[in-house]
Amino acid sequence: MDKVLYEKDGRIARITLNRPDVLNAIDDEVPHLLAEAVARADGDDGVHVMVLSGAGPAFCAGYDLTYYAEGNGAGAVTQDMPWDPIKDYQFMWSNTQAFMSLFRALKPAIAKVHGAAVAGGSDIALCSDLVFMAEDAQIGYMPARVWGCPTTAMWVYRLGPERAKRMLFTGDKVTGAEAEAMGLILRAVPADQLDAEVEAMADRMARVPINQLAMQKMVINQAIEATGLMNTQRLATIFDGITRHSPEGLNFKARAEDVGWKQAVRERDTGSYDWTLDRPINTTRQD
Repeated sequence: MDKVLYEKDGRIARITLNRPDVLNAIDDEVPHLLAEAVARADGDDGVHVMVLSGAGPAFCAGYDLTYYAEGNGAGAVTQDMPWDPIKDYQFMWSNTQAFMSLFRALKPAIAKVHGAAVAGGSDIALCSDLVFMAEDAQIGYMPARVWGCPTTAMWVYRLGPERAKRMLFTGDKVTGAEAEAMGLILRAVPADQLDAEVEAMADRMARVPINQLAMQKMVINQAIEATGLMNTQRLATIFDGITRHSPEGLNFKARAEDVGWKQAVRERDTGSYDWTLDRPINTTRQD
């Protein structure tokens, strides 16, 4: 089964993440298949706009932790010590640039988010030009609590420093409705209206000449790039590797191997485990 689907529908290219059995989780191939689909749309003179979505119950649940934990991935997201930072950087930087193909394409990309766009899945969504979400969908970067740093760094460019810190100091997820209210995305609508809202926007944009769309996108993106986007992403990608090889990151990996990924992730996201001391946090009130 193709992990990323491509379809041309008139002036609209439809790109679909297609690993629904694992909530479209990211493996070694998905980032590069996504970039290939974006390049295909960008090189087609008949395509004016791209619509990116996810098959099944979610947009994208982030990196496939089970896939990498079982040693299937080429990236070795946690290496044996001493670790090689450049090996890690090469792997993650390649993925980051694949996600950023949405940002760098001349033609605009609309992300249509249902279910969840979390962890690495939020990187993909936020690299798009416009994001629409179902009101009850969720977005967030939970690995900010331990074992991750968002390599695309798009949170700060969309939210500004204080709101970006609010999200990345907590690793919280927010609903589509909350994401719209804080300015992270363009619009949140009831789930049963999401398709119609995205189609209406894509149709309106598709009526604009490609050269006009490209020029507007380039001017706006240049304003972002001039702030040092590339430097910020390089630092974030280096830090992402460090988070997975810090004492706390290694404790998280060991905990996951001991109790399973689902429990370790639940402990991370609820804040019920001390990764520095490598033990559960005692929540019993002490009077």
